[in-house]
Amino acid sequence: MPPPRIAQALMRTRVQQPYRCLRSVGPFRYASTTSEQSSEPIVPWKTPHSITSWPPERLIPPPKEGELLLERKPNRDLPPVPPFIPTQVRNTFPIFVLTIVVSALAFFNYQKQESSVVSSTLYALRTNAEVRDELGDEIYFASKYPWIKGEINQVHGRIDISFWVKGTKREGQVKLRCRRRGRAGYFVTQEYTLTMDDGRVLQLYDPEGNAVDPFQDPLSG
Repeated sequence: MPPPRIAQALMRTRVQQPYRCLRSVGPFRYASTTSEQSSEPIVPWKTPHSITSWPPERLIPPPKEGELLLERKPNRDLPPVPPFIPTQVRNTFPIFVLTIVVSALAFFNYQKQESSVVSSTLYALRTNAEVRDELGDEIYFASKYPWIKGEINQVHGRIDISFWVKGTKREGQVKLRCRRRGRAGYFVTQEYTLTMDDGRVLQLYDPEGNAVDPFQDPLSG
């Protein structure tokens, strides 16, 4: 039987031997289902100016408006994208639309003012004795820039207008409404009145022939 000291040494060797085996194995590693990653460092996509150096160089500010470029550099930043609608156009667009609308209304009003319907109506007023007694002589538009309300559509046979006139005595509003009979028929006057400034209404057209039709020659007798 070995001495006590030798027996203790053998016991220590047996106890420490498993731990030494475990140390030689190394750290535990778990199985992975993914492919092994490459040992190269992960870097973003390399741009032309960063091929030779990493990290890439800082971008140069974009050129200012009106600035003249004498050299081209690959690391120059792009200029900002301009807005789809410039600020100046956006601020002046309502004024542009308002101008177009006013111009169109003035154009169509001038077209009605110079039409044969309005000219014939003014001529019929000047040659009507009852109207001249009420308004006086020199019957014409009441204002320098008259406004003809209503519609003059000779293609579809519709006339419905009203405007103010004046003479040497007073003013009044004329209203004329006509319709065409059939596609190629004559216009029939449905309303032809003169409303005075005091509210009185003069019936200038009578289907029975007691008044003057503005589309007939009043001097024909």
